[in-house]
Amino acid sequence: EVHVVESGGGLVQAGGSLRLSCVGSGFSLDDYTIGWFRQAPGKEREGVSCISSRDGSTFYTDSVKGRFTISADNAKNTVYLQMNSLKPEDTAVYYCAAEESRSLVFSLMALGTITTTQAGFLENWGQGTLVTVSS
Repeated sequence: EVHVVESGGGLVQAGGSLRLSCVGSGFSLDDYTIGWFRQAPGKEREGVSCISSRDGSTFYTDSVKGRFTISADNAKNTVYLQMNSLKPEDTAVYYCAAEESRSLVFSLMALGTITTTQAGFLENWGQGTLVTVSS
C-alpha cells in the first residue's frame, strides 16, 4: 500500500527557512511523481512544486520560484522541499502526494489552485504538516 508522510513544518519568522520531508513507503520514487501542495485556512488547495525522478523534471508555482527547491533522495525514498525567504503568505498546511502518472501531477500543478474534486484525482496524500510564517 502506498503511503507518504510529511514532516518538517513549524513556526518561523519571515525571511527564515524550513525543510519539509515527504517519506514514501509501498512504492519506489523511480516510478512515482511527488507533488507538494498547500492549503491556507479558507482557501483552496494550491500546487507548489513537484518532481519526477524518472526524468528529473521539476515544476514550481510562480510565487515560490527562486525561494523553494524540490529534491529527491531515491535511496531514502524521500522528497524534500527546501523553503527559503519564507513570507507570511506561505503559511499553510503543506501536503505531499504520490502518483504514478507524471502528467497528472504536472497538469494539476499547472492549474494553480485545485478543487476538492481535482485533488481527489490523486489517491495517495499525506496527513500534512503545518507551516506558519510570522511577520
